[in-house]
Amino acid sequence: MFNFFKKKKQKKEIEEEILEQEELASDEESDASYHLERSEAESSNLTEEVLVEREEPTTAPEKEVEPEPKTEEQRDFSTALEMTENENDDSEVTPVISTEVSDSEATPVISTEVSDSERSGEISLEQASESEEQEPDIEEEPATEQEEEPAPEKKQGGFKSLFSGLNKTRKKIGDQLDNLLNNYDEIDDDLYEEIEDILITADIGMKCTMELIDNLKEELVNRKVKDASQVKLVLRDVMAEYLKTDDEIELATKSPSVILVIGVNGAGKTTSIGKISHKLKSDGKKVVLAAADTFRAAAIDQLRVWAERSEVAFVAHKEGSDPSAVIFDGIKSAQAKNADVLICDTAGRLHNKVNLMNELNKMFRIIEREYPEAHKEVLLVLDATTGQNAVNQAKEFLQSAGITGLVVTKLDGTAKGGFVFAIKSELGIPVKLIGVGEKIEDLQVFDAESYASAVLNL
Repeated sequence: MFNFFKKKKQKKEIEEEILEQEELASDEESDASYHLERSEAESSNLTEEVLVEREEPTTAPEKEVEPEPKTEEQRDFSTALEMTENENDDSEVTPVISTEVSDSEATPVISTEVSDSERSGEISLEQASESEEQEPDIEEEPATEQEEEPAPEKKQGGFKSLFSGLNKTRKKIGDQLDNLLNNYDEIDDDLYEEIEDILITADIGMKCTMELIDNLKEELVNRKVKDASQVKLVLRDVMAEYLKTDDEIELATKSPSVILVIGVNGAGKTTSIGKISHKLKSDGKKVVLAAADTFRAAAIDQLRVWAERSEVAFVAHKEGSDPSAVIFDGIKSAQAKNADVLICDTAGRLHNKVNLMNELNKMFRIIEREYPEAHKEVLLVLDATTGQNAVNQAKEFLQSAGITGLVVTKLDGTAKGGFVFAIKSELGIPVKLIGVGEKIEDLQVFDAESYASAVLNL
């Protein structure tokens, strides 16, 4: 803000200009009225001029010199002066003369309104007082969005893990059946043929597929089902009934028990043993692991890690030692510790290797001689990714060992999960455990109804 002397000088100049403006205003009052009417007509977008011509004054006014418009500096001085006077006297507002010239006319107009920039100080004070007096706005409570209730999970616990693990097999069977049945209204021979193709491509096998189709036809007739949309539900019941067996599904874990695990290399024997031991330990069983796979490098160390994780006893010899000797020491350890279950790992062997199969028979003889009171369980581990080849392996092992149950691993990595039906059809050996993932809890006790439902997406 400028100093006081400059303000006084500027105030005097403004007063002189005001006097000159008042003299001009008296002679040109009628002229101002005319321009006002013209301005209102233009603001209303009138297309024709309706202004009444004013009468010319009888005496011509003296020619007056047009005042020069104020400069930017003068306006600033005027603003500062006006603010100073307002501070001294709040009740009076000094009229300010606007000398702005429009494009069409140069007549000055007297205005008693103070511009926003000139009253910035007062406005800020007024706004402050108004903000204090203004009642606080009542905030409307936001509408509470109704949280969508999650759909009840159809797959809970172990079945959820099974459902996820059989994803590839389900796409091969369940999803294709959905697409097929959507194109049929009634059940006919063409529909049966299409279902046959889907089951065969899922590695169920020709023989098993024909048996399932025959059972399906009979069940549809018994239930008087004619709508194609109901076929999958009936097929689920037929497949579940087909997989059921009279043999004991649960592992023989009565105290004392011996579980001998066999299979080809890479099928997942050692990993399955580790998961079984963890499950039995969680169930309160006292477990001993015997590392009788002395041929494969790092097999002993791998099983030792599982024993430490499961916190169970572990028996092992050096790599390359006699596996039957390990079995013998494992039996003695289990007897000394009064263990409930002894689980024996064995070397991976092909069914066509005569010497290795003979070694397996030797282990059986030692168990029968040294641990006759124990319940025997022989589990064959099969890799699901091999499909129908796994069935051939099981046939050969069955000739050399009294297999009591199957462990099917890696079902989560293949679309060939249908071979479980082929095993039941051709061998009659019950599937006792299935692996549907890498987690410890992903090795599950086989349940026919849950398996059929997961495969068919039901």
